[in-house]
Amino acid sequence: MKKAAVQQTTVPVSELNLKKAALRVLGQRLVSPEVMYIQRTLGNKATQAEIDATIVAVRKMPWASIVIPD
Repeated sequence: MKKAAVQQTTVPVSELNLKKAALRVLGQRLVSPEVMYIQRTLGNKATQAEIDATIVAVRKMPWASIVIPD
C-alpha cells in the first residue's frame, strides 16, 4: 500500500503567529528581540514545524547572538 505524501503548508511569519506558537510550544511569550530574530531567520513564510523548532532554539541561544548591536 502506498503512503500519501503529506504536504506541509506555509504560514506567514508574523508577530501574532509567532506569539501564538510560543504560547503553545513554550507556555510563555516571546520578547520583541526574539520575534525580530525569528523573522530575520525564517523570512516571510515558513512551515509550522520550522516555526516551532526555531522558537525552541531561540530560547537556548545566548542573548548576544539574538540582539543586533547598535
